[in-house]
Amino acid sequence: MRFQKMVNVVGVHVGGELNEVITGGVLDVPGETVFDKMLHLQNNADELRQFLLNEPRGRITQCVNLVLPSSHPDAVAGFVIMESEFYVPMSGSNTICTVTALLETGMVPMVEPVTEFNLEAPAGLIGITATCGDGKCRDVTFRNVPAFVMALDQEVEVPRLGRIKVDVAYGGMIYALVDATELGFKLVPDEARTLVEVGERIKKAAAEQCPAVHPENPEIHTINQTLFAGPLRATEKGKRSRNTVIVSPGRIDRSPCGTGTSARLAVMHARGQIEVGESFVHESIIGSEFTGRIVETVDVGSRPGIVPTITGSAWITAFHQYVLDASDPYPTGFNLPDAWPARE
Repeated sequence: MRFQKMVNVVGVHVGGELNEVITGGVLDVPGETVFDKMLHLQNNADELRQFLLNEPRGRITQCVNLVLPSSHPDAVAGFVIMESEFYVPMSGSNTICTVTALLETGMVPMVEPVTEFNLEAPAGLIGITATCGDGKCRDVTFRNVPAFVMALDQEVEVPRLGRIKVDVAYGGMIYALVDATELGFKLVPDEARTLVEVGERIKKAAAEQCPAVHPENPEIHTINQTLFAGPLRATEKGKRSRNTVIVSPGRIDRSPCGTGTSARLAVMHARGQIEVGESFVHESIIGSEFTGRIVETVDVGSRPGIVPTITGSAWITAFHQYVLDASDPYPTGFNLPDAWPARE
């Protein structure tokens, strides 16, 4: 049998979200920075994403991370994040999974009890602190790129929903954040289908009516996802809340979402709801948790922003190889609207 392609992958989940990590079978990608490499894949070599994430090899509820060399002097490696339809500048869940795979397979040497290093994401340099023991990466804390608010209480007209208020914030991706309670949601699994349908409508309307451009990188633009924010609760250890993020083309992030948590921290800080150093536990729709903190305040262009850290744990689920037989009629796969929601 002759294979045209063979890609080695480590399967990893964080908070229930499957984020696979490519560890072999793909050489370097042209580009000076990891952001440039992401753009090259997006514009010139998207066949890899389609091969891995479309059916029959992939599925809508997963992402894939491509580990690549980095030219940044402070980074041990770079990684490009591939979602079902898009390449994104940053993802917290994918960062935690990539770090876990790199450490537990020995691609980055593990130092116990704490391993520290930097990775270059398309969005920028990400600081990593991993707690390790007995050969296991127990948890990962990453220092994210600065997060900031783009708009508060922006009114948006949403089809079949009417006029609602959204907050727009960047946490590595650009989010429309909405109050779940005001829209009648409790953020429980039984609401999943409705949350996806409403969330995609909100995202589409907000993206059209609330133009959003990163002040320091205009190639990062447009609202990517909707975050349904549950009620904020005070506890003895800090603040806590549940949330649900809708990932296009229409499914729920199983994890609490790292970039979404970062965006929410920026909104909370802008509203005076959280202080620098205060703990914030963010729950997903299935009850998994990330812990976020604001470590400092910064300016992003002319906007006030924050630097967040996010902590979570991941587990390796599989080691496998994706292969392409030279005679396979679906080298870049396919998708059908029974499982992949049709675009409006």
